[in-house]
Amino acid sequence: MKHLLIMASSIALIGCATAIEDYPKTKNDFVLEEYFDGYVVANGMIQDYSNEVTRRFCVDIDGTWENKLLTLDETFYFDDGELDTRKWEIYKTKEGYEGSANDIEGLAKGKSRGFAFQWQYDLEIETGGNKIELHVDDWLYQLSEREVMNRSALTKFGIEVGQITLHFTKDGEACKTKLKLDE
Repeated sequence: MKHLLIMASSIALIGCATAIEDYPKTKNDFVLEEYFDGYVVANGMIQDYSNEVTRRFCVDIDGTWENKLLTLDETFYFDDGELDTRKWEIYKTKEGYEGSANDIEGLAKGKSRGFAFQWQYDLEIETGGNKIELHVDDWLYQLSEREVMNRSALTKFGIEVGQITLHFTKDGEACKTKLKLDE
């Protein structure tokens, strides 16, 4: 009986999950390639399964939109001194967007509607000397012409194991000049 209740609750929660189609069209829809064409800076944090903040970071993003290809060159500055990079290549398709990056398994797929953008992919990360794959359900929300909020759910075997929260600012101050997280 206990297992039946858990399964019924899970199905009910899945049925209530937000879908990109749930967002209404807006006067100024979020257009990914328009927002990320140029320089964008983001500040973020990573939380584990218990919601404890485990890392903070800043990202310098240099974006270019050319021939239906959005290229994002990202440089991550973590509070523990780690420096990392990622290069996204994102194509606009009839159905939405598809993209790839150096640490992404397969293709990322996304759709935009109204002020929201949903982006899903499998991310390969290294932890404790081991590589693991996490599914990422990324939701970006355009707050203004200059600002976007992002919440990402990280799951393994369908169980949420962490979250990433980011605040993007168009033409913000570069991470290198403002990053003083622990001073």
